[in-house]
Amino acid sequence: MSVLRQWYVTSALVGALWMLVLSTTVAVAMSFATGDPFRPSLLLSFLIGAIAAILLVLRPGGRLASWAIMAIVLVVTLLGVGPIIQETGVFLAAIGALILSASFVVSMEKILEACGVHTLTKYEWEDVVIRFLTGFGYIFFTAIVFIPFYVMVMTSFKNQSELIQNPLDFSLDLDKGIDLFRSYFELFGEFNFDQYLLVSFFISVVTVFITLAFSIPGAYAVARLRFQGQAAFSRGILLIYMVPMIVLALPIYIAFSVTGLRNSILGIVLIYPVTTIPVALYMLQGYFRGLPAEIEEAGLMDGLGRLSVIWKITLPLSLPALASVSLYVFMIAWNEFLLAFMLLDDPSKFTLTRGIASLNSSEIPRQHLMAGAVIATVPIMIIFLGLERFMTKGLTAGSVKG
Repeated sequence: MSVLRQWYVTSALVGALWMLVLSTTVAVAMSFATGDPFRPSLLLSFLIGAIAAILLVLRPGGRLASWAIMAIVLVVTLLGVGPIIQETGVFLAAIGALILSASFVVSMEKILEACGVHTLTKYEWEDVVIRFLTGFGYIFFTAIVFIPFYVMVMTSFKNQSELIQNPLDFSLDLDKGIDLFRSYFELFGEFNFDQYLLVSFFISVVTVFITLAFSIPGAYAVARLRFQGQAAFSRGILLIYMVPMIVLALPIYIAFSVTGLRNSILGIVLIYPVTTIPVALYMLQGYFRGLPAEIEEAGLMDGLGRLSVIWKITLPLSLPALASVSLYVFMIAWNEFLLAFMLLDDPSKFTLTRGIASLNSSEIPRQHLMAGAVIATVPIMIIFLGLERFMTKGLTAGSVKG
């Protein structure tokens, strides 16, 4: 450990690893953006990162050292042996080198902020390591979330000939103009995706209302009232939710076929709340238990009935929790696939996920499937981001008032 705390060992090791991370990230980003094969040279990335980090700590020329490092990375890259090796022209190589060198210098200065030309203390060494791991975590988790979404969106903008010619080209051709959205126009014009959206929205909203109608009184009873078997009921709420839906698929299919509910929107509306009420009960009972019981007792002493207390006191105080549960239930109903796939056969009654599954065919171009996935993802993403801000404001206001 004492060896690792030497400033030159720490800076060289962290700089080398960070250059590996950034060179790989920039190469992947440039490949996706341009459609050309950028390939990082890991050995040279390691060496240049180590040397550059030591120079940043030494700072022989102040800020001039940063510019010198950027120039070194740029020159080595343009010579064809740098951290990013690619098979395109000098112009794209220069862009990749500039992005890599600038991002490395700026971020490395922040990571090595506590590192000086001396043996590092335990706190200084841990600070450098934590900053490196934090930066790596940001890049890693951003990549695993953003890359699939980017590939999905870019593929939806392609035509069949482009996908056949180069399936790995995820660049965007702006010269196509409005024709970029051809797959989306065809989805709504030929595949009735507007109807799928309306059906999914209707089912999701109805599922939210039915779930809240049953889970609010149930959660309140578990949190506030005293009755025989209360503890067992409270612990057993999630046991229903923990049963895999695939285990219940066959009984549900048989029961709905016998009762005539299969291939109907009514059947979907009846079965979806069964999957959402248990988790809504669990979430709401925890929130109700956290509310001050004295406020409700004061309402009862003033002559309010139990239902009036719930309506006038408990629910207004629980708006953040209700918004959270509503959003969660809406997302479950919007994204549910297994039951819709199993129970719906009539295209006029398809939910959005069932409609997207119908596009997964060798007879339908792949870009239509990706466009359908974008249509299913973007609305729920917008709703989530909007309600998340609302919920945060509500929770903050509640904490201040409390």
